[in-house]
Amino acid sequence: MTDFPSANAQGEAQTHSGFVAIVGKPNVGKSTLLNSFLGTKVAPTSPRPQTTRRGVRGIFTTSTHQIVFVDTPGVHKPKDALGKYMNHEVHSALADVDAIVWVVDLRHPPTDEDSLVAHQVRDLPKPLFLVGNKTDAAKYPDEAMKLYRALLEGREADTTETMLSAQNNPNAVSVLREQILDTLPENPFFYPRGAASDQSREMWAAEIIREEAMKKLRDELPYAVATRVNRWTERDDGLQRIEGEIIVEKNAHKGMVIGAGGKQLREIGQAARKQLEVFLNHKVFLGLEVIVIPGWREDEEALRELGYE
Repeated sequence: MTDFPSANAQGEAQTHSGFVAIVGKPNVGKSTLLNSFLGTKVAPTSPRPQTTRRGVRGIFTTSTHQIVFVDTPGVHKPKDALGKYMNHEVHSALADVDAIVWVVDLRHPPTDEDSLVAHQVRDLPKPLFLVGNKTDAAKYPDEAMKLYRALLEGREADTTETMLSAQNNPNAVSVLREQILDTLPENPFFYPRGAASDQSREMWAAEIIREEAMKKLRDELPYAVATRVNRWTERDDGLQRIEGEIIVEKNAHKGMVIGAGGKQLREIGQAARKQLEVFLNHKVFLGLEVIVIPGWREDEEALRELGYE
């Protein structure tokens, strides 16, 4: 795309903008791709599936074009109210977008969850970008791509294919982003220039904390964890004081998150604080407390209080 401003009848520079949903099953690299598109971190990432729980919007703006990427939770068969909320986030994202990026993992052939995604996007009359991710770790990427392509058989709208590593191929990510920019309709910008996300700073910090908790906690416990930031103050010397909570479902879980002598909680806090300091470019004091909300994943009121609504 050549980014030269054109003018309308009034002599004003024309702008193009639109919403682009990033979809796929859990743990295929959707959030990593979003962060690579933006060149900054707005979405949490971890090796565990279902790290993303809500539709995070990341914004990329040039002088005349603006993409609003919507990073969605992984499509899966839900087991609780939280899972149903996550799948609803995907449906909502697809309802009113200008283009779709479907991310697949080329290390493996398609699964039933990939078929669920294909069923949702196959007949949508929007440009679709089929992105084969993790090529650097795939033994048979071309063969895998053919199998994913077959899931779209019968699709009539425009489809573009690309294979890359969202984590290690910045040039390929840049080329894909240019292709997406070319599909945007003429519109005013939806967000101010310079905005990278629609999240509040508190929500963003809470997701950084949850990311580190998910990396360090074992078995099913990470999926029973939520986070929120209750207070954020800034001292005159620039120190950011952030106070947050890690929410679990059972008292037994609380002890596991805290760990012997508080070691586990300290390690989560230290890792999250380091990330926050890098992105904020300020010293951070991070205070964390672990609280219990019994069965919060099945409690619709608790889900709303935690921002899943």
